[in-house]
Amino acid sequence: MSDQNIPKPERRNFLAKAAGTVAGTATIGVPAISVAQSPVTLRFQSTWPAKDIFHEFAQDYAKLVNEMSGGRLKIDVLPAGSVVKAFDLLDAVNKGTLDGGHGVIAYWYGKNSALALWGSGPAFGMDANMLLAWHESGGGRQLLEEIYKSLNMDVVSYMYGPMPTQPLGWFKKPVSKAEDMKGLKFRTVGLSIDVFTEMGVSVNALPGGEIVPAMDRGLLDAAEFNNASSDRLLGFPDVAKVCMLQSFHQASEQFEILFNRKRLDALPADLRAIIASAVPAASAEMSWKAIDRYSTDYQEMRDKQGVKFYKTPDAILKAQLAAWDTVTEKKAAENPLFRKVLDSQRAFARRAAAWQNDTSVNFRMAYDHFFSKKG
Repeated sequence: MSDQNIPKPERRNFLAKAAGTVAGTATIGVPAISVAQSPVTLRFQSTWPAKDIFHEFAQDYAKLVNEMSGGRLKIDVLPAGSVVKAFDLLDAVNKGTLDGGHGVIAYWYGKNSALALWGSGPAFGMDANMLLAWHESGGGRQLLEEIYKSLNMDVVSYMYGPMPTQPLGWFKKPVSKAEDMKGLKFRTVGLSIDVFTEMGVSVNALPGGEIVPAMDRGLLDAAEFNNASSDRLLGFPDVAKVCMLQSFHQASEQFEILFNRKRLDALPADLRAIIASAVPAASAEMSWKAIDRYSTDYQEMRDKQGVKFYKTPDAILKAQLAAWDTVTEKKAAENPLFRKVLDSQRAFARRAAAWQNDTSVNFRMAYDHFFSKKG
């Protein structure tokens, strides 16, 4: 029987037992000797509010590591602001103020613009899962290590958790053309700041918990965050009733799990192996949970909270692509690492995105066949 056929709790126990043999050899017939010892505790902080599904994703990863370690390791995850502000997480992990953290790499955009290429923009036609494929198999991981080294950041980064395409955002009324965006006071982060600025938008980068209060006070005309579950929890439906779906500004984002390198290297080899192995496992579980929860909250907002969802017009999407070309050309000229990452993504996407576009079936056709019939 494969481990995929083992129920989740039993599978985790199975993995925990298997992980325990990494540092030694299992012996049949010899009684186990129980040695009481305190678990190694790592203090983590996420960049998300306590009730946000993103913080839940951070806790899910920690829970998986804790269970697989058989109680020898405990990752304790605190919500944003418990130790440092959300945008200060990278520095706190680097200094050892925190042992690790959970966030998105676009938050470190101010340190090196190339970091925003892990998620911001159209990614040459790659979705988030394909961008993770580039990171793992196309040289992205090595480039990220090079960037962090150039910033003197002594951290270990794991990218995981491909996100669905994010909405253009929440508005007081629908936008139908690129001109409708000009002059709007708008919230976004990362390289999207430059893209929307190029489109004539007045941008303000705020952490998630500050967006809705700012909209309520009239400090923002519109804003984007990420997904139906987070947006609903943050209270967007209370301050706006229009959500424009589909956008290229954050079409391929994923999460980052950070560790202080010295703290990680001090752990036994088997615990380091568990930490690394839990990343793809948590990535898959996050993807499945997101599909369930996001679709549920999307339906609730549409059917019970009076939110009107509109597809972002192609004219605005094309304007985003044009702005992206202008912004990236400028950034590449200013920053050799930006150009290096951009060229690497382009080379991978030329092959991988062509394959995906040619082989993927149009699922909307099947959906319409089953659900759009009269009656």
